[in-house]
Amino acid sequence: MDTAHPLPLVIVKLGDTFDALRETHGDFEHWIADGLANDTLPIAVIDPRRGDTLPDPATIAGAVLTGSHAMVSHREDWSERTAGWLAHAVAQGTPVLGICYGHQLLAHALGGEAGDHPRGLEIGTVTVALEAAAADDALLRELPPRFEAHVVHRQSALRLPEGAVRLAGNAHEPVQAFRVGERAWGLQFHPEFGAPMMRGYVEQLAGDLRADGADPAALREGVGATPAAASLLARFARIAQAHDEARGRVPVDA
Repeated sequence: MDTAHPLPLVIVKLGDTFDALRETHGDFEHWIADGLANDTLPIAVIDPRRGDTLPDPATIAGAVLTGSHAMVSHREDWSERTAGWLAHAVAQGTPVLGICYGHQLLAHALGGEAGDHPRGLEIGTVTVALEAAAADDALLRELPPRFEAHVVHRQSALRLPEGAVRLAGNAHEPVQAFRVGERAWGLQFHPEFGAPMMRGYVEQLAGDLRADGADPAALREGVGATPAAASLLARFARIAQAHDEARGRVPVDA
């Protein structure tokens, strides 16, 4: 019988969480893999920081780019290599989902600009509002008009690439989500974070928050559930699976 090999869904690991969180909850790639909740596509983790080779986009079903404690504007060698690969993947029509750092890197890779947010750090559970363009967007269209999401970022996609569509934002961050083409998305918020991870980030950054005049205790208390945001990972996995199936796969016996 002719059975097809599903192509892998790749998690491009661009950073690590804090040691204290990793010891208890795992790292970014584990949270993302859990959220993808897909039993059909194999998951592969690629870390360009350690020299892993990024795959030919034609050999994968899709890619999720993680967050990072690094800064896109520093243009580290591994980051710039990943940006070049991203531009190629988007040009090939490969489904791409960039999260936080990955969101900013996607904007940078395609001719936009990432840099320090003029209003500084955004952290905690915040309300995000959809733009009208999200109504027919393949990834975001099933979300409610306003939903809760976890955020922690000092940099932002300050300028989107030409032709990009802004899909969601809030008072602090006007570009919480955008799309380029039909199958490439950036999310400034973290669909992979659960409430314990978000509280952990508030605790780890408590000193910086106090120095900025913020109240870490209030931010921690304000952390809540974000089911709508979290649903986007499984939705993206379904988009990647449909893309894989639509273009055909190599039979086992070939």
